[in-house]
Amino acid sequence: MRIVSGIYKGRHIRVHKGFSARPTTDFAKESIFNFLNNYFDFDNTIVLDLFSGTGSISYEFASRGCPRVDLVESDVKSLNFIRKNIAELNITVINPYLGDAFQFVKKCKQTYDLIFADPPYQHPDIDTLPGLVLENNLLKPKGWFVLEHSDKHVYTEHPSFRTQRHYGSVNFSIFAVE
Repeated sequence: MRIVSGIYKGRHIRVHKGFSARPTTDFAKESIFNFLNNYFDFDNTIVLDLFSGTGSISYEFASRGCPRVDLVESDVKSLNFIRKNIAELNITVINPYLGDAFQFVKKCKQTYDLIFADPPYQHPDIDTLPGLVLENNLLKPKGWFVLEHSDKHVYTEHPSFRTQRHYGSVNFSIFAVE
């Protein structure tokens, strides 16, 4: 895995031995970031990255100039590797939190311009995430929630659904606050 754009472009991301999650592919990551770049000025975008895994999405936001990126990861080993990568890259804008993403969303008092979530595709509560994020008022006005998921999940009927992007086998549904 690598950072695809920005000041850390081309830097490789280390993951710990035994890491078994499915990281977002470089192709899908580059594609969704190119899409987001048309709607957000990353230099002024505050981000929350849920289910961070390798931290790849957070590094990408930081590399593109976001002034603050909060990330939430429940696996201690993964979070420790994320912290090592942050230190090696000397990134000061990423704030890592250990914890359950669902509980974080329920208790969080911060608001964000953009929230990105990449839960395990088979997570039993994946379909509750859009409602949970929106009901807890975590998005600023005109903020977006981006949910990565498999093609087995369809969100087109959700009242805040805006669009869906497909990149290979990776799907991103986007929900917006007006």
